[in-house]
Amino acid sequence: MAPPVLHRVIWGSQTPPTPAHASLLHIRPAILHAHQRHKVKHADYPAILPTQATANTSVRGTLVTGLTDGDIWRLDIFEGSEYQRQKVRVRVLESQPRGGDGEEGMGDLEQTQGENVEGEEVEAETYIWIAGAQRLEPEEWDFAEFVREKMKRWVGREAAETDEGFQGRPSINGAIAHQPQGVV
Repeated sequence: MAPPVLHRVIWGSQTPPTPAHASLLHIRPAILHAHQRHKVKHADYPAILPTQATANTSVRGTLVTGLTDGDIWRLDIFEGSEYQRQKVRVRVLESQPRGGDGEEGMGDLEQTQGENVEGEEVEAETYIWIAGAQRLEPEEWDFAEFVREKMKRWVGREAAETDEGFQGRPSINGAIAHQPQGVV
């Protein structure tokens, strides 16, 4: 969801290394219906799970296009055995004229779900939590809180000095249970 974290995973720095790299990716806010996002116990990162189609739940995130096979391979390793990449249908969110669009692709972090203006529906892939409900907290993970209070552990000087954000991931610690399958 956070472009600086995405960039760090695929390029090793929180910003694209060159303008050519930056031009490869297109990042837009999107919404995934019939899914819910939870806090993972003792972790900074979230988990998303499908819900009943009749439930009025959705997850706001980002749609990233222009990823290479190598980028997706690095994302698969980063997400590790806690998640499984699955095909989903998302709706691209239209930009709002409120200003304060925030970091590219993240949209307005203060915008409420009721303010979302949905555009085209597209096929995408996302990482669905498969590590068990017992590891989740009942409340929803808050992206704005992550950006304010925890993202510095995943990117920037604090992450570069300690590498804390990545060392905490089971996938980075060698607990990878699956190899990436074909890339779409």
